[in-house]
Amino acid sequence: MRQNIKKFIALIAILSMIFLLSACSGKQAENASQNQAPAEIKEKSPLVIGVLPDVDSIPLIIAEAKGYFEEEGVKVKLEHFKSAMERDSALQSGNIDGAVSDILAAAFANDGGFNVKITSETNGSYKLLTAKDKNIDSIEKLKGKDIALSKNTIIEYATDRILEKYGLNPEDVNKVVVPQIPARLEMLQNGKVDAATLPDPLASVAVKNGAKIIETTNKLGINPGVLLFTQKALESKENEIKAFYRAYNKAVDFLKQNDKSAYIDTVVEKAGFPQEVKEIITLPEYTKAGLPSKEDFDGAMYWLSKKGLVKKSFTYDELVDKRFVN
Repeated sequence: MRQNIKKFIALIAILSMIFLLSACSGKQAENASQNQAPAEIKEKSPLVIGVLPDVDSIPLIIAEAKGYFEEEGVKVKLEHFKSAMERDSALQSGNIDGAVSDILAAAFANDGGFNVKITSETNGSYKLLTAKDKNIDSIEKLKGKDIALSKNTIIEYATDRILEKYGLNPEDVNKVVVPQIPARLEMLQNGKVDAATLPDPLASVAVKNGAKIIETTNKLGINPGVLLFTQKALESKENEIKAFYRAYNKAVDFLKQNDKSAYIDTVVEKAGFPQEVKEIITLPEYTKAGLPSKEDFDGAMYWLSKKGLVKKSFTYDELVDKRFVN
């Protein structure tokens, strides 16, 4: 009888231990689940893209305004800058993930040890214009004259290519450095410089107010404008970037299928363009996201190397990430 009682007590003790172990294990699992839950449901940070007051940025503005980013499941925040210098500073400080930019800026960043990759080209136009009342109607007459531009940028590159096309050495003009695009437009319109190179649509504003177009990158057949992203964003936000491009292509379809009147008010408001842009803006023929041409890439790299602006002449494959577009 005593032996049976001892066995019964031992059995109760064992069952109690099993119960306690199960309870502890369940509590630990619950705690672990609670600790993991915030990480799983935590809202992802938005994809932050820097844009400039130019027509290259319009598909992004349309994608934001029409809700295409949300439709594709990505949060995108557009940061507006007035100069390439401000944009590039924000990129390198980690305040933005990517930007409407150019091949030259991508090369500069990587040459300085900050890794970015070009992911697609953009559609834009840059125009060399002369001020009204300056009696300058040809490239040859620009010799010894002031040209407002931003130094070591796509703007200076476009200017040099245009000057060289007509046999004028870029060193034969006086380059006046004016980084902010609106300030450059104002100086041209007020006759403080003889000429300036501007992107559209502000170039169109200058023409409306009397400036004369000497040459454009479209006619020259060059397109160094691109979208780029930091290496960090490419590694941590790959799916977001893919969704971003799906929305970008939707915006291009919208621009192709709708008259300018359907969206110009939104574009002017969001981009901070002057109100007069509504009547005079001429948009490029937007194309769905694609890779920049090797010819455009090599032309920009040649210019950078010739001027000694980079220590290394990068190859196309070193700076172009082909994962996101066809």
